[in-house]
Amino acid sequence: MKVNTEKIPLETDQGIIESEERRWGLPLKEVYKHGLLFYKAYTQQTAHGPLDVNSVPPLGVLDVIGRDRRAAWQALGHMSQIQAMAGFIHTLDRLCPSFRPYIEAIQKDFEDKKEQEVKKEQQLKNHKELEDRVLLERDSHNNAKLTEEEQVQRVKDALNAQSYEQFYEYAQQQFPDNVDHQAVLIRQLQDKHYQEYIQQLAVDERLAKSHINFNEEDTFETNDAKKDCNSNDTDIIDSNEYKEDSRDGLPGIDEARMWCRGSVEVFKQSARDNGGTLTVAHGETVTVRVPTHSTANAICWEFATDYYDIGFGLYFEWSKSPTTEVTIHVSEDPEMGRGKHLVVHTRPMVSLVVPIYRRDCHTEVYAGSHTYPGEGVYLLKFDNTYSLWRSKTLYYKVYYTQ
Repeated sequence: MKVNTEKIPLETDQGIIESEERRWGLPLKEVYKHGLLFYKAYTQQTAHGPLDVNSVPPLGVLDVIGRDRRAAWQALGHMSQIQAMAGFIHTLDRLCPSFRPYIEAIQKDFEDKKEQEVKKEQQLKNHKELEDRVLLERDSHNNAKLTEEEQVQRVKDALNAQSYEQFYEYAQQQFPDNVDHQAVLIRQLQDKHYQEYIQQLAVDERLAKSHINFNEEDTFETNDAKKDCNSNDTDIIDSNEYKEDSRDGLPGIDEARMWCRGSVEVFKQSARDNGGTLTVAHGETVTVRVPTHSTANAICWEFATDYYDIGFGLYFEWSKSPTTEVTIHVSEDPEMGRGKHLVVHTRPMVSLVVPIYRRDCHTEVYAGSHTYPGEGVYLLKFDNTYSLWRSKTLYYKVYYTQ
């Protein structure tokens, strides 16, 4: 093969490298390596640089091929390694038309492999991001679950701290000589107490929502009604109900006025000093009977409790009391329903003034007043029938006004 000794018209090796990469789409060394596999030339200049006759071994007498190769090598002069590779590629491209398609196929294969590597890297990246997101969501779910469990445990601890003494006394009464049975019973009572507490929260929430709707519907009908401290405290009597009262032979009853105020501890101390305390056992209803007074025209009341709420309602009994003293009666049910009038053949007729609802009187003092509808006895009912285990301490005051 005749070697083309024409110099490549580029000033520097770097310029040659950039030019060849633009031309072939592959680094110069890569094109050269594949060119060598396709056809060998310029190898001595590329491998060893310019020929130095003093450093190469002498050729044999009969080494014709070696002599021709060395002559061609020497003809390249002081061409650099980069120039030698570029010259080799250009000569091969000129002499062999199939060289360029060969390089283009290699370039296409290289690009395909590079694209596959990029896709694989992107897939690995997406997979890693998905795993991180799943782990993050799992950790978030576990943290939320842990937080919920912590809240439940805090509620249980608070309830257990409040009720332990009472449950302990009850367990000692049931199993006086068996500590293990006492512990089991206390645990059962505490679990049941917690379930009762959760159920009552749900009931209170439903009552609150239902009464909000009731207030929105009746806003324009009760503009003159006084807002009370518990949305379920008063029962509004309309003109139709007055007519029903007349058919029962009883006069109409004005609605009660009710409100709340602070200073719970001051009120409880004052009631305690005046003997106005009583205990409403679990499952019981205590009725405070207050006869009307001949020199008064209205009754007033105030009450509060320790730590827990209690049910309260007010009724008026159409009977003449033989005494003006306040008396207390205990029963195991509220006795009174929610009708306006309860007519019982063996008892005096009774009218509903305020229906029985649970009142948060452990946070505020509940107070109210009612104008006498006539002569009779007021029945202040304190209902603890919904509580299976807890007794309530009640502080109250009842007095007359003119």
